[in-house]
Amino acid sequence: MRILIADPIHEIGIEFLQQQNDIEVIVPSERLTNNTLLNFISDVEGVIIRSESQINEEVILAAKKLRVIGRAGVGIDNINITSATSNGIAVVNAPTGNIIAAAEHTIAMMLASARHIPKADASLKDQLWNRSQFMGIQILNKTLGIIGLGRVGTEVARMALGLKMKVIGCDPFVTEERANRIGVELVEFEQLLPKSDFLTIHTPLTDPSQYLIGKDEIEKLKPGATIINVARGGLVDENALMRALDENKLASAAIDVFKEEPPEDYTLAKHPKVIATPHLGASTNEAQSDVAIEVAEQVLAVLRGQPASNTLNAPFSSREGDEDIAPYMQVAATIGKIAIQLASGQIRSIGIEYTGNIASYNTDGIKAAALVGLLQHVTNSRVSLVNALLLADQRGLDIVETHNSSTTEYVNLLTIRINTDNGSVVLAGSNVRGNTHILRVNDYHFDTTIDSPHLLFVENIDRPGVIGGIGAIAGKADINISFMVLGRLAPRGHAMMILGIDEFIPSTAREELEKFPGITNVRAVSL
Repeated sequence: MRILIADPIHEIGIEFLQQQNDIEVIVPSERLTNNTLLNFISDVEGVIIRSESQINEEVILAAKKLRVIGRAGVGIDNINITSATSNGIAVVNAPTGNIIAAAEHTIAMMLASARHIPKADASLKDQLWNRSQFMGIQILNKTLGIIGLGRVGTEVARMALGLKMKVIGCDPFVTEERANRIGVELVEFEQLLPKSDFLTIHTPLTDPSQYLIGKDEIEKLKPGATIINVARGGLVDENALMRALDENKLASAAIDVFKEEPPEDYTLAKHPKVIATPHLGASTNEAQSDVAIEVAEQVLAVLRGQPASNTLNAPFSSREGDEDIAPYMQVAATIGKIAIQLASGQIRSIGIEYTGNIASYNTDGIKAAALVGLLQHVTNSRVSLVNALLLADQRGLDIVETHNSSTTEYVNLLTIRINTDNGSVVLAGSNVRGNTHILRVNDYHFDTTIDSPHLLFVENIDRPGVIGGIGAIAGKADINISFMVLGRLAPRGHAMMILGIDEFIPSTAREELEKFPGITNVRAVSL
């Protein structure tokens, strides 16, 4: 599998990927433009970017093999999430590696604004001793208003509380109980603005959050307040900010991010009341190293078919119990893939039953994995955990989920039922010591692992000579049988054999099996 490093990341992340036996790392010798990116993207399974590369719809449509986009950092406004999702491409990021760096930069910008440090430094370098011009303010007992109490916002709050500031915050997705545990007073957005001496923003840039702080919001701020933006350019209306600074409605602003980077117009950055830095929020050696490793691990997880905790466009997210349900995502994909190939006729509905401990967890990930297995054989579209639910919905599939916490002889059991106009197919499986076990096919019970690329499901009458006849036909066709298991309803009654074979069975051998006395049905399955 090939991974393209489209934007520069810390060398430790590249070295980590190069150490993987199943990965080829593509590092262009020069910075990529949008046009040169198109030349590379068509032949890779993964791409890692920062904020420079634009993964738009044109790029995604050109990426015929692409399975995952990794953003080394938090913001994803340079990625067309909708197009990626529709094409089954996972989008992952590295939200934890630069938390401390971004929070520290926020506090540094606040302190620098409060004490006029950049201007005082510049003045002294000009050999001027103008102490009286740089009278500052203490931040002790001042109120810091935080918009967005996610990872970075929470860390900023903790640091500010350590400086003995009063911290208030607003975030519709944070409970009052959690805010209280941090030490933050949770208030409404309209209440936060007039109470804040310093206002800092830590939200993602989306359509609703664009110009979150505009003319109207600035007018509601406490006179002489300071605005700090170390999150994303576009959260603050730069024109409205300029006017407020010119009219002395604000004491200052500390800006690390801009709507256009680099800016075409540096007027805001040059404003005497503005401290500006060139997007340095994550620019520490430690942060860059951590982010590079984090995004590399996320990309590898997706490419290897494992759940990635920072997948941004999957129909599920990282939750408590992930370690318990992750093995059952593989079980679901396997039995879903087998069930759809055993079914015949028009699908009426699909049932998924979770029995045992897994029934008490959020099972969205298992459901998505089951649909990946089911849909891979019925659509030409790329199917992944990202777009499986979307494709199922587009096809109008009726999916019924049942959660049953009562235990069976297995701690956890996953059952998939496909109902068609020709009847039903039922498969059940579990995870046993890290391996997927098939436990039931329709009315027949087994306990076998699946370690062959092709399977034969043979229904027959349980009588002498059938097993030998199957072996003879397989041998004549030069088909190697890797395993065989038998389930029967009663001695000399109806039975089923599952055979693992190394090669796909040719049509002539299959026809010969179907004609063999005692065999009633033969279905070939490819994994």
